Amino acid sequence: MQSVLITGSNGQLGSEFRVLADRYQQYNLIFTDVAELDITRIEKVNAFLSENPVDCIINCAAYTNVDKAESDRELAWQINVSGPKNLAEAASSANALFVHVSTDYVFDGKGSIPYTEKDQVNPQGYYGITKLEGEKAVQNSDARALIIRTSWLYSPFNNNFVKTMRKYGAERGELRVVADQQGTPTYAADLAEAIMQIINKYKGNRTEIYHYSNLGNTTWYGFATEIIRLSGIDCKVYPITTEEYPLPTPRPAYSILNKSKIQNDFELQIPDWKDSLARCIKLL
Repeated sequence: MQSVLITGSNGQLGSEFRVLADRYQQYNLIFTDVAELDITRIEKVNAFLSENPVDCIINCAAYTNVDKAESDRELAWQINVSGPKNLAEAASSANALFVHVSTDYVFDGKGSIPYTEKDQVNPQGYYGITKLEGEKAVQNSDARALIIRTSWLYSPFNNNFVKTMRKYGAERGELRVVADQQGTPTYAADLAEAIMQIINKYKGNRTEIYHYSNLGNTTWYGFATEIIRLSGIDCKVYPITTEEYPLPTPRPAYSILNKSKIQNDFELQIPDWKDSLARCIKLL
């Protein structure tokens, strides 16, 4: 039986792997969060893996507070750069496959056609910078690795846009949401499922970058409108511009990801974002 270590297992994506555990009983899934394994300390990583040999490491741990990363730089760097570097080196030593989850924030959002894995990266904030440096650390290791960039992640777990819109929609009866940023919502359950399908199929010996999000695209306004509609909440949603809702860190105006590489290489069936959102909201 193959052993798979999942780090950051209390987060949105990590929690979805816990949900999948019953369906993937052919794997010994080992769930850790910072209490069990501090990925920022290489000696802790090496000690853990010497006691728990694994065939694959899936890194779901990340510092994801985009605005707070601007001031909390040391911790963001430790988790998003040092952590993946340590895990990649440990995976290489253990001859294990390493799967690292990254983000659309590595792009500047100035494009107008879906980003491929070969497109120029140019992060605009410190969060994006750390995620890109984390990718580079994995690429510079000797690990057999998959870097999977995703976007607009949500789930029934932890804090996210879907839960925030439902909460505020019910409380306020009126929402104003940015309508000039385009991207694709991604249901964390779909990403976790895709990763479980991929780890058995990948036979390469080097690091590959892939893009994964649900199919289709929308704006944050369009996303919010669909959340409110599916939730049956009596709330008006109004479109606003990015300028009307200033934030400490710039968001990509366009971050639609091209998924053709991951679809072709692994014969993945990717659900449409609206279908996946409906499945998630039923669980809420």
